Amino acid sequence: MMTIPDYQTLMLPVLQLAAEREMRVPEAAERIADQFGLDDAEREEMLPSGRQRVLHNRIHWAKFYMTRAGLIDSPRRGVFTASDSGRTLLANPPATLDTRFLQTIPAFAEFYATNSGSRTRGDGETSGAAAVPTRETSATPEEQIEAAFRTLNAALEADLLERITQNSPAFFEKLIVDLLVAMGYGGSHRSAARQLGRSGDGGIDGVIDEDRLGLDRIYVQAKRYASDSAIGRPAVQGFVGSLVGFGATKGVFVTTSSFTAQAVDYARNLPQRIILIDGSRLAALMIEHGVGVRIQRSLALQRLDEDFFSED
Repeated sequence: MMTIPDYQTLMLPVLQLAAEREMRVPEAAERIADQFGLDDAEREEMLPSGRQRVLHNRIHWAKFYMTRAGLIDSPRRGVFTASDSGRTLLANPPATLDTRFLQTIPAFAEFYATNSGSRTRGDGETSGAAAVPTRETSATPEEQIEAAFRTLNAALEADLLERITQNSPAFFEKLIVDLLVAMGYGGSHRSAARQLGRSGDGGIDGVIDEDRLGLDRIYVQAKRYASDSAIGRPAVQGFVGSLVGFGATKGVFVTTSSFTAQAVDYARNLPQRIILIDGSRLAALMIEHGVGVRIQRSLALQRLDEDFFSED
């Protein structure tokens, strides 16, 4: 399996395609995928945000930087082609076409100087833009942002689980109530609190309405364990036995630790609908639904609105 080339590796192939005729990113992606022998999974691989294919994103950034260097023109919406300068370059191409080479082109050097150095913002703070990565940085700016976001979230998940284990079992039960209500279960927080928090009732820690009308119920087991204490199949079997005793068909087993492979396989093949939520997923759900966390800083990534500039 071939790894998807980074955007700097794609610069020369993209310019070569643009020199053939007017090109669009989807067509260029197909041609490049064939050229590099990418399999179906790599052709369809998405950015973590799920909003764009990785290959399309990298072609976009390769095209963007070469446009700033004057090697590519965009004659109309969604179309790009090699400029006269780009065709001249291809007549005697460099051994490596990357951002380091582009810095030898005055137009790009000016762009680089404007966007890669430190500068003072209007609020008086100094910011260093990462708009122009070096050759050693193979990720696109969007990929760098998403990688940093995943790293920060991973650290936050670890902090959440550590704090949960430091608090009392009663706090953990309240946390589960807060999370389920935030996810849309239980109707109001008050009614959910009446249903959850009843410990030790036949192996069930709580029951919560699945919808606001109470047409169906979900039975909950919550175990606050240390991260190195995995929950095995016997504990899940005990939970299922309790569900059967109540005539229930849906259950959620939540833990701050993890489940063994045997426990996961067992739950997957049951006639009842049993959802296992381990510590990692619990923390991720808390972040997603804003439970136990708050926004420290919000960054909005904006794109050009092509429809705004259309005169059709």
